[in-house]
Amino acid sequence: MAVLSPTTIDLRGYAAAIGLELSETEIEELRGLIEPTMDLYRALDTFDDEILSPQYPRGPASVPPAEQNPHNGWSFRIRAEGAGSGLLGGRSVALKDNICFVGAPVLNGAAAALEYLPESDATVATRVLAHGATITGKAVCEYMCASGGSHTSASGPVRNPHDPAHMAGGSSSGCAVLVASGAVDMAIGTDQGGSIRVPASFCGIVGMKPTHGLVPYTGIIGIDPTLDHAGPMTRSVTDNALLLQALAGPDGLDPRQNAPRTGDYLSDIEVGVAGLRIGIVQEGFGLTISDPVVDESVRAAAAILGKLGAAVEDVSIPIHAAGALVWVPITAEGAIRTLFQTHGLSTLQRGFYPVDLLDHLARWRESANDWPVNVTAVALTALHMNEKYNGRYYARAQNLLRKVAAAYDEMLSVYDVLVMPTTPMTAPPLPPADADAATTVRLASEPLTNTGVFDATGHPALSVPCGFSGALPIGLMMIGRHYDEPTLYRAARALEKQLAPDMRPASRQ
Repeated sequence: MAVLSPTTIDLRGYAAAIGLELSETEIEELRGLIEPTMDLYRALDTFDDEILSPQYPRGPASVPPAEQNPHNGWSFRIRAEGAGSGLLGGRSVALKDNICFVGAPVLNGAAAALEYLPESDATVATRVLAHGATITGKAVCEYMCASGGSHTSASGPVRNPHDPAHMAGGSSSGCAVLVASGAVDMAIGTDQGGSIRVPASFCGIVGMKPTHGLVPYTGIIGIDPTLDHAGPMTRSVTDNALLLQALAGPDGLDPRQNAPRTGDYLSDIEVGVAGLRIGIVQEGFGLTISDPVVDESVRAAAAILGKLGAAVEDVSIPIHAAGALVWVPITAEGAIRTLFQTHGLSTLQRGFYPVDLLDHLARWRESANDWPVNVTAVALTALHMNEKYNGRYYARAQNLLRKVAAAYDEMLSVYDVLVMPTTPMTAPPLPPADADAATTVRLASEPLTNTGVFDATGHPALSVPCGFSGALPIGLMMIGRHYDEPTLYRAARALEKQLAPDMRPASRQ
């Protein structure tokens, strides 16, 4: 596109926006001073822009018919076969629909009118193909990835395969459904507040939010760079570790990756828990929204780890209750800046900038009248706080985060793993289409109560199934030291072997 020089009217408006008073003479003088800079901008367009070209061929994308998409988990079907052999040879993988994959539109939970056709593949997509997997499609996600429930996608509610009248959890809702129902072996989700772990809990699968920066986020629509995580969703702990092994490590393009360390996530997975110290975080239980059956199931599962040789004790981290004070301002104000002010591209960082994605996100304002009420409420809250307080409370939340993270680090200097319910409840019923605004917002936010703070602190957190309440799964969350995913996998695998629940939905039994 051609770079246009600012007109007199443009400059007058820009000056007024920052409280700058200029005479007509001064405006004309500034136009002349600015023009050489415009020539530099125009010169940029003489260079080809960088894209991450696909390394593996793929077929055309299509929307599956309803009879082939019973839980509304698929956004698009597309098939790309990888290297043929390798760590993930023979495995099928779905990508959350905020992950760029050339040939398949990106909806990010929105209507087809806002679909984006990416020019580059996300690093995580290239990596699973390089390790021999086959990508078989894109999974539905919640609108702007802004809900812990599965009731906000423009394509309709995503239904829990254990009970289709109930939620699948969000925002990686389709990923969880496709994995739980057996439609794919594995999926790659994203998590800024619990969006991998909540649907994993509700659908009875394993979901890992890795240490912040361990998995590159390049080519994925984000919310706030300090919160953005991508990670594996699978039916078993071993498969989860296998997929993380393929995904982890720097790509040299993602500024979120601050000298990340990768590990061997499989070698010690069968070692067991003897000698580990496990702390049951009291503040994650007994909340006003907690289901006692969930609390009891998580405590019973932790007791099993004690019988296997771990030292299991109750611990108290009082500041856990203040997690929302940190996570909410960072998420709300960060999302507004990222999605609507910088159009998905955080400044002041080196890395790969997908310019086509920037152009696409600049269009999101056009759809404001179609936003679900939970997105509208977050947007207006953040705009108000930015307008009235100039980012003061985003800054205060980031500063308080240092104290919150230090409290977890201190406890993790004594304990190897911390445990609490992933979600305080099992999957709630899906609301009716005409649900009131308060219900829509409540169902989007309540599932994130225990999970959100660990996106802010960056600690690895793993949801693993630990039982059922009726037909609905219960998830136990394990939190570990930064980059100590191997210990979480050890503990989760030990629990998985003992419980050995058949976590498959009735439709697959």
